Amino acid sequence: MTVDKGGLPGIKRDVPTAIHVQISEHIRLRIAGGEWPPHYRLKSEPELAQEFGVSRGTLRRALTTLIEEGLLRQVRGRGTFVTSTTIEPAIAQKLSTLSEDFADQGVVTTTTVRECALIAPPKPVAALLDVAPGTHVLRLVRVRSTEQGPVALLFNFVRTDLAPGIEEVDFTSASLFGVLEGTYGLKIATARRTFGAEAAGADVADSLDLAEGAPVQYLQQVTYLADDRPVEYSDVWIHSGRLRVTSLLLRR
Repeated sequence: MTVDKGGLPGIKRDVPTAIHVQISEHIRLRIAGGEWPPHYRLKSEPELAQEFGVSRGTLRRALTTLIEEGLLRQVRGRGTFVTSTTIEPAIAQKLSTLSEDFADQGVVTTTTVRECALIAPPKPVAALLDVAPGTHVLRLVRVRSTEQGPVALLFNFVRTDLAPGIEEVDFTSASLFGVLEGTYGLKIATARRTFGAEAAGADVADSLDLAEGAPVQYLQQVTYLADDRPVEYSDVWIHSGRLRVTSLLLRR
């Protein structure tokens, strides 16, 4: 594979294939290989143009092709994102955590922390959090329970460059968002939340007191600060027999 001067590996100027076509293919390979997972936010057009060593017009032609193919989508004021492979209706709702929702409703819960440690995240998580592969992040694994039993299994991945020392926090009683905002002074502003349904694997089934293969609700979320930096990624599995997710929809 050749390296174009000022550009990325694979971009060649001495072949008949147009540069914008090569860029489109390069991005397709990144998406197909999982380097850019669903919901990954691309760099800005000027940054990408510089990275590829091309003009913004050439880059825009490549992005337009991928948008028309459905691989990318642009959100006004937010940027360009890799699309999901599933249909995702927009859901308008308050950005809150399960613990905050339970507290608002007067529901008593307990939290069991199964893991709170620094790890090198999987490549898709590193991409969504916009950290270099191998950079350590916090992995926080918890089970949330009510008097009925366990209702949710939560895996949270948190950028420790924005919250150094967070692995020392006792999350049996502390709220993750509360710590990020109260202790570290971070302003959580938005999140992209995706819902799905899955058959419970062995670990999920054991954690939620279910039979393996039982249906569970699955929630995936990327949380952003006011300056648009991603701060947290989470996977959440919910016991659908004990907890229902309700959304307030507003018609514009």
